[in-house]
Amino acid sequence: MASGRSIIRQGRWPPRSLTSCSSLPPEGATLPAARQSRFRGPGWWKRATFHDAWLIAAPAARPSQFRRHGLGMRLVQLLFAMFSIANYAYAESANSQLDLKNSDERPSCKPVYLTLDTGHMEVAPLIADVLKRHQVRATFFAANERTKTGDGSLGAYWAPWWKARAAEGHEFASHTFDHTYWRADVPGASGAPTQFRVRPSAGPSEGNTFTWTARQYCEEISRSSARLQDITGKKPLPLFRAPGGKTSGPLLAAARSCGFAHVDWSPAGFLGDELPSEKYPNAALLNKALKDVRSGDVLLAHLGIWSRQDPWAPAVLEPLITGLQAQGFCFKTLREHPQYQAWIETHSPVLTTQTGK
Repeated sequence: MASGRSIIRQGRWPPRSLTSCSSLPPEGATLPAARQSRFRGPGWWKRATFHDAWLIAAPAARPSQFRRHGLGMRLVQLLFAMFSIANYAYAESANSQLDLKNSDERPSCKPVYLTLDTGHMEVAPLIADVLKRHQVRATFFAANERTKTGDGSLGAYWAPWWKARAAEGHEFASHTFDHTYWRADVPGASGAPTQFRVRPSAGPSEGNTFTWTARQYCEEISRSSARLQDITGKKPLPLFRAPGGKTSGPLLAAARSCGFAHVDWSPAGFLGDELPSEKYPNAALLNKALKDVRSGDVLLAHLGIWSRQDPWAPAVLEPLITGLQAQGFCFKTLREHPQYQAWIETHSPVLTTQTGK
């Protein structure tokens, strides 16, 4: 049996009948040994040679010109094969990109959650510039603390600053209104609910000690959230952070009963800006964080610490952000944290601006 190429050379293309051209065997038949190397296994057409592509799709017209102009025929064969291969490569590339887009295994970052508590606010504009420059969104825990400039961190002076942060997509939560520390649980008499010994470190009652009910503590949390919403126009998260992270089981239960879940920080997430700079210089704090922070950590820093002589931010904040990003980390807000997502979606605490203390 003549090959497809000899058929063309002898002027017998197209063949007189389908059965006379056995170069295309019936379905299920074994391919001739001479062609096995070209068609191995499933998807053989993907590996077809230029000559194979021509034999399958060559036009059946003008055979006399093909006889007279062998070079022209070879050029047509080459161009057709190149077009077929290029078209296939484009389709495969498009399919690969679509598969990557829809795949659950597409590349992802290692998330960390930067949280910033209020402070004297002097470095707040610098911190905001760093976050904006590196497109980092943080979660701010706010109390109405004493500030170096203005009438308190939640006062009228700083209201435009908070509103600008809301426009940038940051999240907010309560740090209690008067930065009130839990000191101890106070058992209720005759089976009454547990009360709490507390001490505000800001506001008109700064430094005084009180015994509060669960309702009073809830009001203290919600006052900060209500003020944040009033300033920013954005609903705060149903979360809070107790000053100093000091809590008890009954205190956390009381807060959850009025719609607030507590957020602590990870061991490696304590960035050290509250420590004395003489003993813990910025360079040491930066190196420790870059070495110890792990995926999923909640990081903690402040908008200014009164006692630190060498300010932590923005001197450490910016290289910390770029250093973690270089290690494959990305920054997310607590709205995206898997531990708090369900709580945030299902809880909406009642906010109050008055207190029953």
